[in-house]
Amino acid sequence: MKQKRIYFDNAATTPLDNRVLEAMMPFLHEDFGNASSIHSEGTRAKEALEEARKTVSGCLGAHPEEIYFTSSGTEANNLALKGISFANRSRGNHIIVSAIEHDCILNSCRWLENHGFSVTYLPVMKNGIINPEDLKELITSKTILVSVMHANNEIGTIQPLEEIGKITKEKGICFHSDACQSFGKIPLDVNEMNLDLLTINSHKIYGPKGVGALYIRKGTRIEPLLHGGGQEQGLRSSTENIAGIVGFAAASKLCMHELPGEGYRLAAMREKLVTTLQEEVEEIYFNGDPFLRLPGIINFCISGLEGESIRLLLMLDETGVSVSTGSACSNNSGDSSSHVLHAIGLNPFESRGSIRISLGRFNTEEEISSFLEIFLTKIKKLNPIFS
Repeated sequence: MKQKRIYFDNAATTPLDNRVLEAMMPFLHEDFGNASSIHSEGTRAKEALEEARKTVSGCLGAHPEEIYFTSSGTEANNLALKGISFANRSRGNHIIVSAIEHDCILNSCRWLENHGFSVTYLPVMKNGIINPEDLKELITSKTILVSVMHANNEIGTIQPLEEIGKITKEKGICFHSDACQSFGKIPLDVNEMNLDLLTINSHKIYGPKGVGALYIRKGTRIEPLLHGGGQEQGLRSSTENIAGIVGFAAASKLCMHELPGEGYRLAAMREKLVTTLQEEVEEIYFNGDPFLRLPGIINFCISGLEGESIRLLLMLDETGVSVSTGSACSNNSGDSSSHVLHAIGLNPFESRGSIRISLGRFNTEEEISSFLEIFLTKIKKLNPIFS
C-alpha cells in the first residue's frame, strides 16, 4: 500500500486542484484549437483565452488587456526587468531591487549589469522587510525601475508595496513586484499599490505548471523578449497554452473565493506549529517577521544543528514528510547557502541550516499533529555541532 505522505512544501509548488483539472480537460482533448486560427476550433480557443484574461485581471483590479500570459513567473520577471530596462535606456540605466528577490530577478540583474546597466541591491532589516526611507535615498536621476517582491518565498515576509508605490509614482519610476508567492493568498490590487508591472504564476495556487502572467499597466514602455507571430499583443510571441491558461484562471478564481477563510485556517495551523516548536525545542529560532508574513510559511533554524538540516530533511522524507531547506530554485544552483537569510543577518553557516515549512489548501490539523510527533522524534537523533 502506498504511503500517505505529509506535503509541507507548498511554497515550492502546489498539487493540482481537481476542480482546476476539470476546467482544463476540454482544452486538453476536444477543444485543441490554436487561438490564432480563424476557424471554429480557433475561435473557441480564442474565446477561452480572453475569458481567462478577464478572470485573472479581475483578481488584480486590472484591465483584461493589461494581462500578458507567459510560460512561468521566471519568464514574466525576465520580461519585466529586461523589457523595461531596454525600452527606457534613453532615460537612464539604474535599477533598484531588494536583496532578497527570487533568483530569477537577481540573475536577470546580473545579466543586465553585463549589458551596461547599474543595479543597486536594496538591503532589508532583520525581519526581512525593506525600509522605504532607504529606497528614497537610493533613487537617482538615472533610476528607471524598482522591483521589490510582495512576499518572500523563503521566510514569508510581506513588503509595504503601497508605500513603495507612492515613492516610485512621485518620482515617475516604473515599479514592478514579483507576487508569485502572495497571489491568491493575500489581497492584491495593482492600483492601490501603484504598480506598473506585477508577476504572478499558476503552480503556486493549485493550478498547472508552465503558466504565468505579467500585468503591465497601459502606457508602460516595454520591449518584448520573444519575437514571432505577435501573440499577446506582440509582447509575448508563442502559441498560447490554452489548457494551462484556462487552468490558471480557474485556480485564480478559486483562490479569490476561498481567500479569507483559507488565510485564517492556515494561520491557525502555522501558530500551532510555531507554539509547539517553541515549547519543545529549546534552541529554535525563527526567521522573518512574526506578524507581517504569509499565513502558511514558517522558516526556522535550530542553534547548533544548522549543519544537520539536509540530514533532517532526508530523515523526514524517509518517514513520508516533505519539507525544504529554502527555495526550490536555489537548490539548483549548487550553493545551499540562502542569500535571503544572509541578507537578514545570519552568518554563512546559519544561512545553510534553515528548515522551511509551507502549508497549503490540502493540509489538515491531523497532519500538523503527526508532523510534530515525527519531527520531535527525529531531531533527537541529530548531532549538535556544539556540545
